Amino acid sequence: MNTAIMISSHQLSPGDKNMYYILTEDYPYGSKLFHAGNICYLNEQTYLRYISMSSTRFWRFVMEEDGSVVTMDIEIPQLLSDKMANYLSAISNVHERLNCFLVRHVLDAAMKARCSQQVFVELDHQTFPGTICYIGKLHKSSLLSGLCPIYFGVELQGDGEGKGHCDGTYNGTQYFKCKKDCGLFLPCNKLQFVSEPENDKVKQEANLDAVGAMPVKVGDTLGFYLDDALMRGIAMDVFKEGSTWMVKVCPEEEGSVDVFRVIPMDSVVKEELLPPAFEVVPDSGLQDQFKRKRSESAEDVESSKPPSLEVNSVVRINLGKGNSVTGTICWIGCLPEAQQKMAGVELDEDKGVSDGELQGVRYFSCQPKRGLFVRLESCQPDMRFQCNSHISPESTELNGQDSPAVLSNSPPLRNDVAVNVLQGRMRGIQGHCNSCYMDAALFSLFSCTSVLDSMLFKPSLPPDVHVQKILRDKIVNPLRQKGFVAASNVMDLRHQLTEKGECSSFATSEKDPEEFLNLIMHRILGIEPLLKLQSGRLKEQESYCYQIFMDKQEDLVVPNVQQLVEHSFLSSDLKLVEIPSCFILQMPRFGKEYKMFSKIIPSLELDITDLLLDSPRECFVCGDVATQECSACFKDKMFADTGLKQYCDSCCTQAHSHYQRKAHQLTKLHIPQEFCRGSHLGSRRVPRERLELFAVLCIETSHYVSFVKYGPEKENWMFFDSMADRHGDENGFNIPTVTLCPEVAKYLEMPVATLAMEQPRDMEGVAKRLFCDAYMYMYQSKKMALYK
Repeated sequence: MNTAIMISSHQLSPGDKNMYYILTEDYPYGSKLFHAGNICYLNEQTYLRYISMSSTRFWRFVMEEDGSVVTMDIEIPQLLSDKMANYLSAISNVHERLNCFLVRHVLDAAMKARCSQQVFVELDHQTFPGTICYIGKLHKSSLLSGLCPIYFGVELQGDGEGKGHCDGTYNGTQYFKCKKDCGLFLPCNKLQFVSEPENDKVKQEANLDAVGAMPVKVGDTLGFYLDDALMRGIAMDVFKEGSTWMVKVCPEEEGSVDVFRVIPMDSVVKEELLPPAFEVVPDSGLQDQFKRKRSESAEDVESSKPPSLEVNSVVRINLGKGNSVTGTICWIGCLPEAQQKMAGVELDEDKGVSDGELQGVRYFSCQPKRGLFVRLESCQPDMRFQCNSHISPESTELNGQDSPAVLSNSPPLRNDVAVNVLQGRMRGIQGHCNSCYMDAALFSLFSCTSVLDSMLFKPSLPPDVHVQKILRDKIVNPLRQKGFVAASNVMDLRHQLTEKGECSSFATSEKDPEEFLNLIMHRILGIEPLLKLQSGRLKEQESYCYQIFMDKQEDLVVPNVQQLVEHSFLSSDLKLVEIPSCFILQMPRFGKEYKMFSKIIPSLELDITDLLLDSPRECFVCGDVATQECSACFKDKMFADTGLKQYCDSCCTQAHSHYQRKAHQLTKLHIPQEFCRGSHLGSRRVPRERLELFAVLCIETSHYVSFVKYGPEKENWMFFDSMADRHGDENGFNIPTVTLCPEVAKYLEMPVATLAMEQPRDMEGVAKRLFCDAYMYMYQSKKMALYK
């Protein structure tokens, strides 16, 4: 067994330079396990020497974690630039560090950031604006490796004031100056960097907040004159137009034609200065006339009263002058001293004035500048999702409109961001006319992972560019930025597939997900096959999905995915020629008619080490390098029920000395040169190759839904149904819904025997769908996705 060597004096000599790497997978070495995300390094001279020695793949690295010296395959760690290594080394959690490296947009933005740039900081599940005041190291000396961890000194602004930890001082050293408890020092992954156009907007807002003597603030109750009548309203925004300060006011007693009034600040009166009960009326005749006019307006509104609105209703709000915004109602109630029923709306765009908080009281939560409080009467049902009797049933859900394309590209959604953007009604991809197979597949592949983003950006032939643009700009980008894709956008893609494919029914008929994926990836976009397989000495085969075929196994009552894959590969004598970046598995079932297993346990990780062709294998008895494989032993009930059975020479002789195994036919394994016993590295441990589960498609009664893993914890699952609910009858529309389903973790941790006895009808939430209705599992290798 190899032992990690500790070196406490490995310091950088003058003129030396180190080359830095990051582990992209867990690496066991001797008695230690170095987790993916750890940084390691070697001296530049050593690096150049290894480069000149092309015969060896195994290099000696120093681990930043504890100074251990380990030997590993050069394909396991990824090379970092010095700048990248310094920014990543500030992230103490190795899992967060790895994600920051793999999902590169935050790291790239951090390395381009500068002082005075605006950012958002998340504290206690709330997001606050801030300004970068310092970028650099916080220690007087570098680490032994030569790394200088880079931190960001941020001054919190607006509602974040007082929520920091310092005034710009760290360990007695002043790095920048700010108010007490307004400063923070953070690594790059704790910040949301504002792009340039947004940056200018945030600067303007920050400058506005900085005016301490501002007489009117958002949320204040005001009085103002309209047609010589004294009105009352709530300040929704304060901004500067040229040299004049303006107030956007929501009047308490106006109809929905003009929701807001924009008034010069010197023409409004704060509530505490208003006369009691509005007794000061310049002209009672004019006041009576106005009241009469307002009463007539109210009757008109009542006569054309829209369908009842409730929390989660999707609405449109008229801002006047032809401008309007759309959003989802998150709260309905009465605000202090407001006579009318109000609605708290989360807007689809950054055109609001809050994050769900008003006058120090939080009514709901949303992203900054997405929250708006308006009178409930001012909200009208969004016509994109409103049934219309004048439109034919076939086009009702589309309403003759296309949702606008989103041209700016966005990374996949993860962790809390995924929850904030995707969770709720009218979230995800809207289903229409048998589209659930496509909706579920697209949501699974693009909402929370980038493993197949090459489909969006790969250069395409002119005839196929339009398909790619629809997929990227009208489906994936809206999904990742707004959390919703209209059925019309998916219908555009379905019409294009009908034109490109040999089948004329993609726009109307039920299909299977694999049929859709094969068409768009292979025949239209020309993506390189995801899988390369070889059976015995036959010619190499390529495919995009793998269908599990196997005989019914009586001893597998409740199998997991790992067991099913191993049985299928062994029965078909198959091996993977290379590690796939995306491994899509179809379960042994045929539509809704036949399921080989009543329940299947998801394997959160799929170990494919023993499924790889000509890859080093580990003796399952002693852990040494394996030289022989025995398919008969795999079925032997004396051994473990998971894992192919391969042996080193000595363990093979021992196992097959038993009279019942003497007739077993053995297969000799290929051993890479570096693992041969003649090599001084022959006794090192074989690295494991594991894929990560990111989504599961399920089917029940011809309807597809999907489960997506949006974070690293076992509870981080969300459930998507593109047709979860419906508004109206044949002239109505489907309501897609995304819900969190943490209850899945309970069953993942349950012993197999207990899970086998669990009745599907008694399983909590939607867990039954995942365990009993699984149709397609999707796994990814983040390491290989960097190259494909």
